[in-house]
Amino acid sequence: MAVLIKDATIITLEDANRVFEGSVAIDRGRIVAVEPSATASFNIAFDDVIDGRGCALLPGFIQTHIHLCQTLFRGAADDLELIDWLKQRVWPMEAAHTPESLYASARLGIAELIKGGTTCALTMETVNHTESVFRAVEESGFRATVGKCMMDQGDDTPEALIEGTEESIAESLDLLRRWNGQADNRIRYCFAPRFALSCTRELLERIASLSGELGVMVHTHASENRDEIAMVERVTGKRNIEYLRDVGLTSPHVVLAHCVHLDDAEMEILRTTGAHVAHCPSSNLKLASGVARVSEMLDRGVSVSLGADGAPCNNRLDMFTEMRTAALMQKVAHGSRALPALTALRMATTGGARALGLADQIGSVEVGKRADLQLINLHHLHTTPRPDPISTIVYAAEAGDVETVIIDGKIVMREGRLLTLNEEDVIKRAREQARVFWDSLAPH
Repeated sequence: MAVLIKDATIITLEDANRVFEGSVAIDRGRIVAVEPSATASFNIAFDDVIDGRGCALLPGFIQTHIHLCQTLFRGAADDLELIDWLKQRVWPMEAAHTPESLYASARLGIAELIKGGTTCALTMETVNHTESVFRAVEESGFRATVGKCMMDQGDDTPEALIEGTEESIAESLDLLRRWNGQADNRIRYCFAPRFALSCTRELLERIASLSGELGVMVHTHASENRDEIAMVERVTGKRNIEYLRDVGLTSPHVVLAHCVHLDDAEMEILRTTGAHVAHCPSSNLKLASGVARVSEMLDRGVSVSLGADGAPCNNRLDMFTEMRTAALMQKVAHGSRALPALTALRMATTGGARALGLADQIGSVEVGKRADLQLINLHHLHTTPRPDPISTIVYAAEAGDVETVIIDGKIVMREGRLLTLNEEDVIKRAREQARVFWDSLAPH
């Protein structure tokens, strides 16, 4: 379809960072023109025209750390720190997933992400049934890089989550072969070793080798919690980032979730190797993990983007919350000028695109890029007045202000109504599967 969005406040987020009243033309999935309203003229027969008056038009948000498999666990793992949270609640629930419950969980998460303006996510699933997540992504029109969780060791880990090393690699390669590049490259695959304590050194080294050989991303957790870091150091003799460097998992192909507790040497490793950090501020607060040194990482030239993490440790998948929280946390730590609104917005868009290796395709409003866009209605009490639309979006806007979402040139939500997913059906099936799920976990 050819679509025109006219007379919106365009926030381009390209290098020049232009903000102006204008119109954007989309054809065959790509942005073909970005013009000021006063001079806009297009030689295209548009199939659809969207009135953007009173709205901001900007790139869709790109979340670089999500667990779609966990959306069904929302509210079921509150008030715990990381290791207890995993062992007592999350791992047993992940082990109990069926293909049907995982499909319902993924659809619930994708619907929430789209409604909040997120158009792309990097998501780590559970060990089993990852096909269900790919199916949900494909049907919804969402853009995602999906990885099957890899776990070949671990104390107090349910038997259903422990794989053989060769089995884990073989299944990952099979999913890569079948799903990577599907839906006109809207769907991609990544290797997703859970974290250092869940994986043997052999598995991590094999993943690093395959990542380099095949050009496939790696998505893992690192240095989220002080107890976790101490456990890694006891097992490996090294701090988390040093150990990951030694096994080959610090490179531009790698996204490391959290990195809350890094020393200066570890930040230097990230800078020199080009590894990316996915900052999850709400999750870090809720699990009492701590405050990551994000401002210092950015000042050193480390790539940092944003993610909501999973629903049981947030409990919402809302990038507006993450931008605001990230900025406020750094101000408390480093002063009022730390992490300004534009930096937070770039972490949520261009930073995410860079981390996913998609900076030439998405993340800004530029001619030639894929049309992954959102239209945010700023005509509300809480967004009035708005002398600076970027400040308004980061500090005042909410997920419910997102009006229209476009992914790969296709309108997936319009005027708040999902078009590729039936919202009531998503809720109904999630509730049904949650009941079955909880019955299966109840003691008999």
